[in-house]
Amino acid sequence: MLYSLRCLLSAVLFLTCSFVFGADRLTSPDGRLMLTAGVSGGRPYYQLNCDGRSVVLTSYLGFRLNDGDFDHDFSLVDVQRDSKDETWYEPWGEESQVRNHYNELTLKLRERHGLHRQLHIIFRLFNDGLGFRYVFPRQPQMGKFRIMDELTTFSLPWDAEAWTEPTNGTKYYEALWTRGPLSRKDTVSTPVTIEAPDSLWLAIHEANLTDYASLNLTPRKAPGAAVELLSALTPWQNGVKVYAKAPFSTPWRTVVVAHRPGDLIASRLMLNLNEPCRINDTSWITTGKYVGIWWGMHMQDYTWHQGPHHGATTANTRRYIDFAAAHGFKAVLVEGWNWGWDGDWTRDGDKFSFTKPYPDYDLEGLQRYALSKGVTLVAHNETGGAATNYENQLDSAFALYQRLGIHCVKTGYVNPLLDNKELQHSQYGIRHYRKVIETAAKYQIMVINHEPAMPTGLQRTWPNLVSGEGMRGQEYNAWSDDGGNPPYHVCVLPFTRGLAGPMDFTPGIFNFHNKVFPHTHPQTTLAKQLAEYVVLYAPWQMAADEIENYVGQPALTFIEAVPANWSETRVLNAEIGHYLTTARKDRNSDDWFVGSVTDEQARDLSLNLDFLDKDASYRVMVYEDGPGADYRSNPYPMTIRQLTVTAADKLSLHLAPGGGAAIVLKKIMSR
Repeated sequence: MLYSLRCLLSAVLFLTCSFVFGADRLTSPDGRLMLTAGVSGGRPYYQLNCDGRSVVLTSYLGFRLNDGDFDHDFSLVDVQRDSKDETWYEPWGEESQVRNHYNELTLKLRERHGLHRQLHIIFRLFNDGLGFRYVFPRQPQMGKFRIMDELTTFSLPWDAEAWTEPTNGTKYYEALWTRGPLSRKDTVSTPVTIEAPDSLWLAIHEANLTDYASLNLTPRKAPGAAVELLSALTPWQNGVKVYAKAPFSTPWRTVVVAHRPGDLIASRLMLNLNEPCRINDTSWITTGKYVGIWWGMHMQDYTWHQGPHHGATTANTRRYIDFAAAHGFKAVLVEGWNWGWDGDWTRDGDKFSFTKPYPDYDLEGLQRYALSKGVTLVAHNETGGAATNYENQLDSAFALYQRLGIHCVKTGYVNPLLDNKELQHSQYGIRHYRKVIETAAKYQIMVINHEPAMPTGLQRTWPNLVSGEGMRGQEYNAWSDDGGNPPYHVCVLPFTRGLAGPMDFTPGIFNFHNKVFPHTHPQTTLAKQLAEYVVLYAPWQMAADEIENYVGQPALTFIEAVPANWSETRVLNAEIGHYLTTARKDRNSDDWFVGSVTDEQARDLSLNLDFLDKDASYRVMVYEDGPGADYRSNPYPMTIRQLTVTAADKLSLHLAPGGGAAIVLKKIMSR
């Protein structure tokens, strides 16, 4: 009787709160996550729990528009629910199929006074997290408007350790990700990866960044919360964050909730919050590996500009094409082939031509020669940030490349201000990047975007956006004053920048001697350079070194063998910033590939092989750190060993300081 009375009182209390606060609840399909959302004192809010524990405390939502605040004085006028469970196919990716399973709650709000404007907030709850977005419906009270600030907050119950990259003072998202308490952070870019208590890991980011400003987050102490993260959108120079016109939808704000670090990598929540593919025929979208005339510029063997050491010559490119054909590479990237590199091109990017080659570079002849060898060129389009100049040439350039059979371009924006006036990650920049992607699709062109917007899953909708930079890549191991990327860097990227999308990190440096900056070199062993092809995902992977440095190197056989398109991905073990082992299954065979990396500490790992087919044997080739290997003084020793295993076996690895291992497992028989 007492128990029944308590249940009745609890039900009455919940219904009363729902009436007073306009609260509704939503659970994830597996029931582990619970969202509470509604209106309290006229302010829209949400909360998120996992297994009964608070993950996000009461956090308020809304905007400051050009004509005043749009975050209070709301009433809840309607609630709609929906759910979906579907599986969709990826033309390329870390899996061949993605399950999209969520429950949805839409709150329809209206201002109680004044213009009585409407705002809808859509929440989608997946088994691995939450996505929500704002929708400004078509309405007579709202036409064009300006968002001066987005007031979305994430109130957290702990001042947890987080891996972040600073927004202020960082160009092109190329800073080191560092770990520390959230409360001590300045404004940071997303994704933000949080190590919460009780074996929880969170990642806060955004999905489907369309005609909007990029999201940053500013931590602050707040009443009732250990720390609160406030949205900080990248502005136009006049202070406006977003120009909009109803009907209008914002990007999704995302919170991935994981119980192991590897579950963050496995999440496809961001992809699922993007629209389905808009390219009807994706048969021209491919994956593969490429070499390029690029590292030689950093080593000052070549120049981008014209002169006696010009790298992008017909003769030099033919050498790279021949090498690519001999070793199974699909493409050759050539930087510095087109007019515009002479002088200060970062300031005068409007002088770039994307159709006119330098006199010593036969674009059409070289592409014909490449095709005859089963290879193709990757057209490099550096803009120097002159976005308008590039847009004016997009159709002519892409039409030329399509006619020649060139289906991939690498774009670049080495200037934080587009057109010398607006920040790359503002709405101005986001509009430009999208125009490039959509125009490229029209001409069957894939895009590898350097100095990009932070990826937000758009590759689901536009799978011709195949990869991007937006991180400290391999080039920092050529000229960075701090000596290069630290050993922990590769152990962090998959849990931070890698959560946003594919990374054109450009691994595969074999010669660590740097005659230009002797103190700067890859802070890895040779074996770790191989492992990066598996742990750092991209559907187009570069072998970044000069081709001379690959001649006679047994390690090259791994790069030749490793694919760039996968049907399954498993994280076998991980501790963010310390070590990571990733296994991926080739999409076109039954073979598996494994990469394992460590920080500056030597490490012994035991790999459980139960991801292999239970009724099969596998021939294994392990490329691992050899005796005496050490990233500081002796990066080259590497041992290649062969053995046969089954799913019941374990594989022992020894990783040297700054080291790694790369493994090929070829299915040889079924029992």
